[in-house]
Amino acid sequence: MGSSDAKSSAKAAAAKPDGVDRDLGGYGKRKPFQVSVRDDRPLDFWRIVCEGVVAGGTAGVVVEAALYPIDTIKTRLQAAHGGGKIALRGLYSGLAGNLAGVLPASAIFLGVYEPTKQKLLRAFPDNLSALAHLTAGALGGLASSLVRVPTEVVKQRMQTREFASAPSAVRLIIAREGFRGLYAGYGSFLLRDLPFDAVQFCIYEQLRIGYRIVARRELKDHENAMIGAFAGAVTGAITTPLDVIKTRLMIQGATKQYRGISHCVKNIIQEEGPAALMKGVGPRVLWIGIGGSIFFGILERTKQILADRHSKSP
Repeated sequence: MGSSDAKSSAKAAAAKPDGVDRDLGGYGKRKPFQVSVRDDRPLDFWRIVCEGVVAGGTAGVVVEAALYPIDTIKTRLQAAHGGGKIALRGLYSGLAGNLAGVLPASAIFLGVYEPTKQKLLRAFPDNLSALAHLTAGALGGLASSLVRVPTEVVKQRMQTREFASAPSAVRLIIAREGFRGLYAGYGSFLLRDLPFDAVQFCIYEQLRIGYRIVARRELKDHENAMIGAFAGAVTGAITTPLDVIKTRLMIQGATKQYRGISHCVKNIIQEEGPAALMKGVGPRVLWIGIGGSIFFGILERTKQILADRHSKSP
C-alpha cells in the first residue's frame, strides 16, 4: 500500500470514530451522517466502567429525590388490601436512607451495563444489537440487586409507616427476621427488575438508534429525555403486576402472609380480584415515565461531559 493510500485510510478511520457505522447517505452539501451500532476502537474497559458509575449514580440520585412522593403513593396503593384508604402524609418518609442505597445501586448498574453492552455489541452482528442491550440490562440489574433489594425493603417498610428511620428499620428487621429479612421478596424483585431493566434499556437504545437514522444527526438532550420517558412508561405499565407482587412480599415482614410468589398471586386474585395486580399502575407509569425522562436525559448529558473531558485530557 502506498503512502497516499495509507493517508486515505487514516482519514476514513478518523471520520468514523465510532467504529462500524451505517452510512445514511449525504444530503445537500453536508457530510453523510452515520449511526454507530458498535465501536471497534480498543475497549477502554475501566474508563467505561468509571464513566458508567459516575453517570449512573448521578442520574439515579436526581430521579429518586425528585419523584420519591409518587413512588410512596404507589407503594401505599399496592400495600392497601381491598378498598383501604391510603395516607398522604409523610410522602418523603425514608428518602435519606433510600438515597444512600440508590447511589451505589445505580452506579453498580451502569458500571456493569456500559462495558457489558460494548463487549456484546462487538461480539454480536448488527442485527442482534437488541439482544446485546437486553442481556446487558439484565446483568446490570442482577449485579445492582445486591444493594437495591435491601434498599427497597427498608424504603417500602418506611413508606408504609412501619418504621420512623432507616437505621431503626435495618436494626429491627434484622432483630425480628434475621439478615435474610433485608432480602425479603428477593425472588420477586428479580422477577420484576431483571425483565424491567432489560426491556427498558433495550427499548431506549433501539429507539435512539432508529431516531438517529431518521433524523440523520445526533440527538439533543430533550429528545433523549422524550425517548427515555416513553421507554420507562411502557416498561412500567407492563411490569406493574410483578411490582405489586414484589411490594406485598417485601412488606409482609415476620407475618409471612405469603409463602412465595405463586401463593401471593393466588391470594391476591382470590381475595381482591385480578384487577388488584394492576394496583398503582397510574402512579407507577407517571413515576417511571417522568423518571425515565430525567434519568436518561441526565445520563446522556453526564456521559457526554465525561467523554468531552476525556478527549481533552492529554
